[in-house]
Amino acid sequence: MDLRGTVSPDRPLLVLAIAEEAAYLDAGLPVLLTGMGKVNAAASVATTLARFPLPSMLVNLGTAGALHPGWTGTHEVGSVFQHDLDTEFIRRYTGRDVGAPLALGDGPTLATGDQFIADDQVRAALGRRAHLVDMEGYAVASTAHRFGVPVRMVKQVSDEAGDGAERSWQESVDGCARVLAGWVRDHL
Repeated sequence: MDLRGTVSPDRPLLVLAIAEEAAYLDAGLPVLLTGMGKVNAAASVATTLARFPLPSMLVNLGTAGALHPGWTGTHEVGSVFQHDLDTEFIRRYTGRDVGAPLALGDGPTLATGDQFIADDQVRAALGRRAHLVDMEGYAVASTAHRFGVPVRMVKQVSDEAGDGAERSWQESVDGCARVLAGWVRDHL
């Protein structure tokens, strides 16, 4: 966890996984770098929201894999779910809803899980339920909701989440960081 800047109730807190994604953000808004994965994201956001004044909103920025051919660009996420948590199984056997999908507004669906998707078959299976995939979004949104903080989630497509995605992500993360910084300048 790396918090840069001062959290205050009159401005948003920007939340990203790693420094590479935040490389071009201006210092005008506070930035929380959570580390990769759902556990790091949830722990970092919860620690920050518990320790400091609540921000006006939480804006989760980052890269995401496209689950459909031709998907590129910047997208504000409309809903997010955990693709690696079997919520139906848990509901059937315990009667409890755990990890239900979260509605954020209009826009594409994001699948979050603790694995980097770089396989055509896995991408195709996830593509039946979502448009984009990442490793932190659900944890960020769920934690913010528990604290009563509004959330916006903005993802820049970095790769096609299929064979070769690791190489594509490494080659595109710098350009994605520039685009995300531009989105912040234009929209916040």
